[in-house]
Formats: sequence, C-alpha cells, structure tokens
Amino acid sequence: MRSSSAACRPDGPPPGPEAQEQQGDLRPGPDELLTAPRELLVVGLGSRGPGGVTLEAREALGRADAVFGYRLYLEQARPHLRPDAEIMGSGMTAETRRAREALAVSMEGRRCAVVSGGDAGVYAMAGVVYEVAAGMGLPLGTAPGELKITVIPGTPALCAGAALLGAPLTHDFCCVSLSDRLTEWDLIRRRLEMAARADFVIVIYNPRSRGRDWQLASARELLLTILPGSTPAGLAVRCGREGERGILTTLADLNPEDVDMQTLVVVGNSSTFVYRGAMITPRGYVRKYGAPGGAEGGEAEPEEETETEG
Repeated sequence: MRSSSAACRPDGPPPGPEAQEQQGDLRPGPDELLTAPRELLVVGLGSRGPGGVTLEAREALGRADAVFGYRLYLEQARPHLRPDAEIMGSGMTAETRRAREALAVSMEGRRCAVVSGGDAGVYAMAGVVYEVAAGMGLPLGTAPGELKITVIPGTPALCAGAALLGAPLTHDFCCVSLSDRLTEWDLIRRRLEMAARADFVIVIYNPRSRGRDWQLASARELLLTILPGSTPAGLAVRCGREGERGILTTLADLNPEDVDMQTLVVVGNSSTFVYRGAMITPRGYVRKYGAPGGAEGGEAEPEEETETEG
C-alpha cells in the first residue's frame, strides 16, 4: 500500500510510451477520460471505533484508488482499503487543500475517497468538498465528463455520545460548536443564548482544547443566566475509544477542566431528568398516552401518523 503526505503523483516526468507498455500502464487515455465515470466518495467512519464503520462505508473504501484524510482517520480506514490504494495523509487545518487535491485527482478519472470521523456531513469534510468544488467551478453530476460526489454517512458523535449518556436527545435539540477559529465568538454566544431560551437540549461540539481553554467556561456562565443550575448535563468522553465513559453532572457543577476535544457536552432542557445513571429527555409519550403500571395519560388518537425517528 503506497503512502504519501502531500503529492498525488511521483516526482519527475511521466514515463514514455515504451516504459508505460512495459509497466502495463492502465491509466485511461484522453478519449477514455471524456466518458469515464468520475466519482469522489466522502466517507464518514462513524464514532464507535473500528466496529462502528458501516458496511456501506467499508464497501466504498474498498473501491477507492486513492484515499485522502487526516492521518488519525486514515489509520482507522486502513483495514478496509485495497492493498494498492494510494494514501494521502495530512494534518489538521489542511481541510481545503485536502479537498482540492482529492477533487483534482478525481477529475483525472481515478476514484477517490475522502475520510472523516463521525458523519462526513456534520462539522466534517462533506461541506468542505462541495464548497471547494463550487469555488473551482467543477461540473458536478452523473453525465460523461462530470464528477459525482457521493457522501457515505456514519454515526455522528452526537448520537454516540447520547447513547453513552442514556437518552438525552429524544426531543428537540441543536448542536453548537464552541470553536471560534471559523466562527466569530459573538455569533456563537447568540446561538447558545437563543437555543437556551427556546428550551432546546444543547449538544456542544469542540468544547475545549489547549489553544481554546476559556470558551466552555464562558458558555457555561452564559447558560446559567438563562437555565437553572440544576439543569442536567452530561459529558461523553472518548466515544468508541479506549477509556470511553459518560459523566453525569449539572450545569452548575460542570467543570471545564474535566473537558477536552475528545469530549462532547450535552446540556438538558427543562424536561430532562436523571434516573439511575441515565440522562433522559422525555418525548411526551408517557404524558400523553400513559404508561403500563398505572400511569395516566390522554387517550391515543386512532390512525395517527408515524413520526420520523432518528
């Protein structure tokens, strides 16, 4: 399995016709490239470790000629890659370059994959790929000469974290990232304030890192001006990795020092409660329909439409 940190091809001029024939070069010619299918796969690896990679993601990774991604995610994807797949690793903050290189190689007729942790469309690479493709003016679609971008979903961190804590997302919730590297802090504060006043359960991504060590404390102070200090809160730590654990606390007792970039913070709403080690946000079924064992509730309506779940 070949590996590269940046370049998409070996250095130096391409081999001549005789050398290509001797090496059994199978690269498509100019005429073939006009009609060859072009596809870029954006693959979410999930948030449950190696066992959380879906069958669809494994199949997609097994079809890729070249794979681009953050080095940590490439290691997670490695068992599902072809032995001859070319690996293009890069570090954090290289997202736009990674997307541009993958798009360029895909337009040459090679099937490429870009890997992301969690779900590729949640704070991850799918949006970057589409944004860069638009900026490059690439012809997207399924017609000859166009590029088809296929996003393969994975289990997002918010779902893995919620499962670790109990059932805190059974009613309306929102996600807010505390990273102010790409979003102004004033806007983040406004979103947090509006979410709290609207009684959403709040899932906090990117709560704290070595370079951003004050945002979570500031967010907590803001939320305490709106929500009771007794509001249940949960920390989902290292989901799907060694040392995975869920910590239940309250908004008043939430200690930012216990949190890092491998932690997801969940702040409950006015209905959220804790029972026997589980953080629970009721959907309203028991209140309306009652529960076995004597709990009272309203009469069920006949032929009620089935609501979307998950």
